[in-house]
Amino acid sequence: MLKLDEKNEEIKNIKEYVSQALNGISNLVIVKNEIHQPIAFMGIEDTKLEMLFIKNTQRGKGIGKQLLNYGIENYNVSHLAVNEQNPNAKGFYEHIGFKIFKRSELDEQGNPYPILYMRLEK
Repeated sequence: MLKLDEKNEEIKNIKEYVSQALNGISNLVIVKNEIHQPIAFMGIEDTKLEMLFIKNTQRGKGIGKQLLNYGIENYNVSHLAVNEQNPNAKGFYEHIGFKIFKRSELDEQGNPYPILYMRLEK
């Protein structure tokens, strides 16, 4: 189990990774609220969903489903990777029609976070 200092360091590393990853995304879709503040975004590279983030206060309103369906319809999103330790995300993607086809003990940065690779099977 990670100690608080280790958790804070991991969060800092993840935040840095997201910033760097955004620079490498060719398709970024942003959802803004009525006062033009970003509340959600997804990044797509080729046909892979690289990231999908919804502001905590906006979860459960269908924004993630709308974004992902938009990605499927307009960018042919057909596969993604999700952290195995995030069962809510895994369940969400399964609800949309994604199925696990591969598992890795390490994340894409080599950290010990198991990753589930999923593809769309509609």
